Amino acid sequence: MSKTATKTKPRRNGTTGNGAPSEAPTPVQIGKTLSAYITERFDEFSRSQKDVARYIVDHLEEAAFQTAEELARRADTSSSTVVRFSQALGFDGYPELQQAAIEEYRATVASSGAATAGGALFDFDHTEFESSLAADHANIESTVRGLTREDVDACVGELATAHRVVIVAMDQMAFFASYLRHMLALLDIRAETVTQPRQESITRMGNVDEDTLVVAFSAGRAHPLVIRAMKLARHRGANTIAITDATLSDVGEHADHTLYWSSDSPSYTRSTTALLALVEALAHGVYARDKAAFKDRIRAFKLK
Repeated sequence: MSKTATKTKPRRNGTTGNGAPSEAPTPVQIGKTLSAYITERFDEFSRSQKDVARYIVDHLEEAAFQTAEELARRADTSSSTVVRFSQALGFDGYPELQQAAIEEYRATVASSGAATAGGALFDFDHTEFESSLAADHANIESTVRGLTREDVDACVGELATAHRVVIVAMDQMAFFASYLRHMLALLDIRAETVTQPRQESITRMGNVDEDTLVVAFSAGRAHPLVIRAMKLARHRGANTIAITDATLSDVGEHADHTLYWSSDSPSYTRSTTALLALVEALAHGVYARDKAAFKDRIRAFKLK
């Protein structure tokens, strides 16, 4: 295969650094960005490598400046998996993958003008507290850019007209399922939540039919019960919405509509600021369809 000129370290006789045949050319060698190349080859990866792939594609800035150990912790896998994933992409190791991530990130910032549009939120020498706030600010902007009016309108319409709404979420996502149920209840839209792998929860899913709307929340790799719920919903002819922070979402594969939220964070947990904003915006969208009908109800709650 002919190779274009690159800035990566030359390889001898098409081998990797340990002398084994290289498994694939690097993204740069075939003129693609790291994210595009990972997305293209996603189905070839193992389950744990897919976790790394999802994280890099959706958190490019973090991948560009984290060690292999830090990236592994964020992607909920091992550092050896990160190294093997790098080699599967054709790199000698993680440092070469990281350099590709840095180059793509710099190009993205330059093309978007993010470095000059309105100036930085904080000074360069910002504190860790300010760094967390700045990440949340960027997450909301990234989430907004990733949404289309068509998808949002479709999801709002589904929520407003569904005869029955079942919201499925596990672990840290359970709070947002409950919050969406609360926001819908204020508009007299009754919703049920499935947030525990218990018999009563599974029973709720057993009653799903074509008049049901199933909404699934996920962060990173979706919980197995969430995947099962979405597969069952599709099998029963129910409408489905996935709300996820993974562009290459396994739960999104089974959804009619997918809404993406950005979760970049310098902290020890994912940022959920954009997710909270997205839930509130969906509820407001339902309210705005017929403000007159909801006016008295909202006034009675003294919410605003």
